[in-house]
Amino acid sequence: MSTPGPFGGSNPLDKLLRDLLNVLSAGPVNWDVARQVAQAVAAEGGDANVDPLQRIRAEELLRVAELRVADATGLSPSVTGRSLTVKAVVPREWADLALAAWQPYLERLAEGVTVSMPPPEVEDTPASGGPDLLHNLPQMMMSALFGMQAGTMAGQQALSALGQYDLPIPRPASDELVIVPSTIATFATDWSLPVDDAVLWVCVRDVTSHAVLGVPHVRARLEQLIADYAGAFRADAGTLEGQLGSIDPFDLGALQSALEDPGALLGSMQTPAQANLRPTIDALVAAIVGYVDHQMDSIGRHLIGSYGPLTEALRRRRLEVGEDEQFVARLFGLELGRSQYERGAAFVLGVLERGGDEALARLWQSPRDLPTPAEIDAP
Repeated sequence: MSTPGPFGGSNPLDKLLRDLLNVLSAGPVNWDVARQVAQAVAAEGGDANVDPLQRIRAEELLRVAELRVADATGLSPSVTGRSLTVKAVVPREWADLALAAWQPYLERLAEGVTVSMPPPEVEDTPASGGPDLLHNLPQMMMSALFGMQAGTMAGQQALSALGQYDLPIPRPASDELVIVPSTIATFATDWSLPVDDAVLWVCVRDVTSHAVLGVPHVRARLEQLIADYAGAFRADAGTLEGQLGSIDPFDLGALQSALEDPGALLGSMQTPAQANLRPTIDALVAAIVGYVDHQMDSIGRHLIGSYGPLTEALRRRRLEVGEDEQFVARLFGLELGRSQYERGAAFVLGVLERGGDEALARLWQSPRDLPTPAEIDAP
């Protein structure tokens, strides 16, 4: 027979109290909550494992893409010197990997918002004469709320993700590229296009992106800019009060409804610090996406039989992303609308017109070669 101790017994109340303490002491973001929510949201994309034949075929196509990208760009797609490998996943697995990649940025964001919140008012309850803990419970549970929001974002993004670099956000250094074969196959079938062509298209895009973001100073610069942008979020007391102030913290239905919109908790207004960072982020991201698109056109036209209609469909798809995907990108300071892609394409064309392929190859050679906002518009 077990002997109950302070929150250490086996009865349901002890378990409830332990769970509550875990929620309240989880740091700026409760990652256990985030993962559970992400799994629940991404489960809409199916829970079946990836067909081994799909994985084998993706490995073969990745090898072709790796060789072509290395030849065309002069960049090493590998960060270790070994060949790239495929990690073929289903949406719920993609969500887990995305959360791990986004963790340092989201923690910076949560810390910035939390420290900027006004301190809770301490009131005495008529019954006890002590502090009203229930009144302050929403503030105490911010880490759980951030976890719910992070999980919702990752889960929603996972339902549409084709691969690792739908968003040009650096992932942990690795020679393993993540793709979602089921989502790629569904897209290709819907457009009556060859599935292998679509998988190869995603491989070429992601290998090129991986090669650029594998350049140490490019990776370090973009990581620092995204982290600084996320850390510059500040709480809008009026927004928080409007979203959370009237919610009973024990009414789970009302809480879930309030958090269905990713902007409910994290949709603070842009701060002056973020506004100052945006031109630099926009310039670097425009150069990256413009370069990737250019190399894809150079490689893909000779490699992928249905490259024309496939590219038109996929590039249209990226411009028609929903509000949820747009919100995730903007949360990290990335504005990926039509104007940004056109700006990147114009920059690359300008570099080629003035200096040819040699000038374009110099783009990633050193930190001082990264374009400034003015140079993006006047190469």
